[in-house]
Amino acid sequence: MNTTREAILEHLVNTRAPVSGDKLARKLNLSRTAVWKHIHTLQRAGIHIRAYKGRGYVLESDVLNEHFLEQHLNTRLLGHPCLVLDEVDSTNSEAMRRASVGAEEGLTVLANRQTAGRGRLQRQWHTIAEHTLAMSVLLRPPLAPEKIPQISLLTAVALHNALSPLAPDIRIKWPNDILHHGRKIAGILTEMRAEPGRVQAVVVGMGINVNAPSGGWPEDIADIATDLGTASGHTVSRMDIAVRILESMEQHYLDYLNDGFDPVREQWWQAHAACGKPVRVHDGLRYIEGIAEALDEDGALLLHTRSGTQRVVAGDLELMEQKPMETKRRGTHHG
Repeated sequence: MNTTREAILEHLVNTRAPVSGDKLARKLNLSRTAVWKHIHTLQRAGIHIRAYKGRGYVLESDVLNEHFLEQHLNTRLLGHPCLVLDEVDSTNSEAMRRASVGAEEGLTVLANRQTAGRGRLQRQWHTIAEHTLAMSVLLRPPLAPEKIPQISLLTAVALHNALSPLAPDIRIKWPNDILHHGRKIAGILTEMRAEPGRVQAVVVGMGINVNAPSGGWPEDIADIATDLGTASGHTVSRMDIAVRILESMEQHYLDYLNDGFDPVREQWWQAHAACGKPVRVHDGLRYIEGIAEALDEDGALLLHTRSGTQRVVAGDLELMEQKPMETKRRGTHHG
């Protein structure tokens, strides 16, 4: 983006009250006509700037901008560099493409829209411009491939800790969801490229529902989704959320590389929605019912069932109100 237009946007982002054309012209050493032309170019690019007669300009878009993000981030690794795209197939796919041609650890890809956004098990992830945050981070951890599930769990802890000040009742749901009062507010998708014994690249994708669209969430997720704006009771800035998450994630990632998985596991378990509660998990073949009693060192969920402790590596988890029943076999997949 043109540096003058970035400077105009920065003034508007940092000031909620109207900013006059005269004030912008003086600050940027421009004529009022030049300011108007830059404003008009920003408007044509889809950035909602409203002009109030006799008062000035107000930014009404929730803008994501690479320059602003890097300026506001207090990180050494994550978000350097930031890449903000208006539209992409998937931020995870874009980050992995860049990893394959040598992008360094810390690259962060954000997008206003995804045409093929996905969650776990290739489920669709809705990305709605200005209402959701789609963000992927490239890591190159010195880990064996079998340790990578731990990265998803530390990301869940980082999200929980970053978002809890806005929505104190946020909980983690195994393996990769962030919930508020039982409704999904964020999800995590971790993908890797590896060779035997060595990880080449890990991409951690995060999708966060920031503010509800005026018409509500799409019909297929309306009953299970919520957002930070609803949870906090006020409109939330996507840029602020991106900064919070990247700073939290960097801290947890560096601590994990230094201290190992045990501190992450303890924090994760304390924030888990099903800690010590009856659950039902579909592992791809059957339903398993039991009490969620622990997370093992590899990130698997340990369930206390009538037939003993069962280790569940992957699956879909449901919280249950009733007491756990015997393990059952069923032929349909739980969606």
